[in-house]
Amino acid sequence: MEHTETGVVHTSVTRADPRAVAALSAFGVATVHEAMGRTGLMRPYLRPVHPRARMCGTAVTVLLQPGDNWMLHVAAEQIREGDVVVAACTAESEDGFFGDLLATSFRARGCRGLVIDGGVRDVADLEEMDFPVFARAISAKGTVKATLGSVNVPVVCANALVRPGDVVVADRDGVVVVPRERAADVAAAAARREAGEESKRARFRAGELGLDIYGMRGPLAELGLRYED
Repeated sequence: MEHTETGVVHTSVTRADPRAVAALSAFGVATVHEAMGRTGLMRPYLRPVHPRARMCGTAVTVLLQPGDNWMLHVAAEQIREGDVVVAACTAESEDGFFGDLLATSFRARGCRGLVIDGGVRDVADLEEMDFPVFARAISAKGTVKATLGSVNVPVVCANALVRPGDVVVADRDGVVVVPRERAADVAAAAARREAGEESKRARFRAGELGLDIYGMRGPLAELGLRYED
């Protein structure tokens, strides 16, 4: 799986350590992104299709052709408990690739959600199912099943590289991808970051200012910031 190709399904995937995935699931996207050196974010146009949408799991990747959802049906067979499906497209398309029937199929296989750089439909049903979906668009426009893509190849989804087995974390702040080999280290860094933020939160509650907590006064003065009555 050194490159993206069409017309192939890779059935053997090295997934991130489940313990690291469980650890990462405790943190929000912003924390994970910061802990990873501010990398891995997908473009912010990917939005949750209902307010409760949140997910963390290992990626089954899908390369779709515009207006064709055939490979999502193919991908369902490759889903294992704890996976999320990440679908990219060979060219921009906002058609409704995914709806409640595929969500039902994915959930039966243990899928924790979908990230798709394309459109979805049946949003009310997805919300009632509490099936997490992050999508480029909501569109009732249907798709065909006529053109081969691929499953479990590296894809670029909303400007982020995703390999099969990488960890995907998504919440209302966005979607972030953690390389599978870095999952444990990023989880540990996220825990340290969150502990540090909690100590700062306590100081903010006590009335301290960010100007003092972060030592901002000196640099601001050096740049010439003046206070005038």
